[in-house]
Amino acid sequence: MRTIPRLPRSWRTVQSPGFTLVELMAYMLVLATLAAFVLPFTRTTLNAMNLISDARNVSGATALAKMRAAAHFTKARVFVSLAGKTFHVERWQKTAPVGWVTEGVVQNLSSTVTFGFGGLTAPPPDTQAALGQASPCLDAVAAPIAGTACIIFNSRGVPVDDANAPTSAGALYVNDGKTIYGVTTTAGGMIQLWQANLAGMTWTLR
Repeated sequence: MRTIPRLPRSWRTVQSPGFTLVELMAYMLVLATLAAFVLPFTRTTLNAMNLISDARNVSGATALAKMRAAAHFTKARVFVSLAGKTFHVERWQKTAPVGWVTEGVVQNLSSTVTFGFGGLTAPPPDTQAALGQASPCLDAVAAPIAGTACIIFNSRGVPVDDANAPTSAGALYVNDGKTIYGVTTTAGGMIQLWQANLAGMTWTLR
């Protein structure tokens, strides 16, 4: 019977040197240093992405309210809870029970985003006469609801005030403490998205 020759002991016992404690500590130090540089940039990028996403969602809700008003031949609005950091679309129901009916879901702003315009003092060009959130929403008996803001559209898709007169004063602003986005409407119904940096104080149409 043929046998397989055994390898010499020196060939069969190969030892792995591994890492020394000093090498492991140096490796961890390099990782910690890289994380100290990378994490702030990552956090800043994520915050910026959350802000633009929320701004586009508010703009999209405004456009949806305009379409709902025209589709149902009634008024519709974007309802914003400033302190609650939520917004949704509502449609005025003309048949019983008469009142505002929520369309779709209530959306929340990101944890790093709030409603407001920071330290800015001037509105985007050719929009509002004075910088400010839209007027407070009214309840079913036309009483203002504290801590809210609404952009209302009539059945022709035109933004209107509480007296149902066309207006370009309606606007909604969100910010993260560094950058501000504004959703504005013209008297003709055009919806625009603006961006400004607190350092530059200049509005740019997105």
